[in-house]
Amino acid sequence: MPADEALNSLKVELRARQLAARAGRIARTDFGAGGGSASEGSIEAYTAASSTRRVLDLPEVAAARCVAAYVNLPGEPETGRLLGQLRARGVGVLLPSMRPDLDLDFREYNGSLIAGAFGTREPPLGAVIVDLIRADVIVVPALAADVRGGRLGRGGGSYDRALRRARPDALIVAMVHDHELVAHVPTEPHDIGVHVVVTPRATVRCGAAGLPVDPR
Repeated sequence: MPADEALNSLKVELRARQLAARAGRIARTDFGAGGGSASEGSIEAYTAASSTRRVLDLPEVAAARCVAAYVNLPGEPETGRLLGQLRARGVGVLLPSMRPDLDLDFREYNGSLIAGAFGTREPPLGAVIVDLIRADVIVVPALAADVRGGRLGRGGGSYDRALRRARPDALIVAMVHDHELVAHVPTEPHDIGVHVVVTPRATVRCGAAGLPVDPR
């Protein structure tokens, strides 16, 4: 098998494992919300608050005037608290809106959301589109990340396209669950890495152990 096919196969296998784990997490959380386990909801609230605090405590975030982020899908680390606290600080918040070609526009977030593509939520179509180069910090979703800054997305390449338009000195942050900080994420030359990985229990500055995290 050629090297590129083998690498892609590793990414597909890891992506399938991570998505299966998230599906299990959604099922457990839904059970708890229905009255099965009160502690499950408490754990989710704690982990969301912890991840939010870790992102907000990053010096680059504290100094930011504009942050691009996202609205979490079910099973992803919760971002609602982060969005609300950034806005409360007076920080401009941008959220992604999917283009037909699977690239991303980023629109100003003023508190209103509508249904977007693939189950996402995004600002209304009338919200102003802002160039991603305006963002000081970009918070991105990931199925897994490693200490080198490798990031595994869902396979559409939307963020890899969009992040090439980011400012070179913008800080890229991935939010994942604790178990999604893994030993190694297979990466290809077109993959854009992250500078920081945040989990409920850890804040990891990336790049010390291997490939550049920002190969733009």
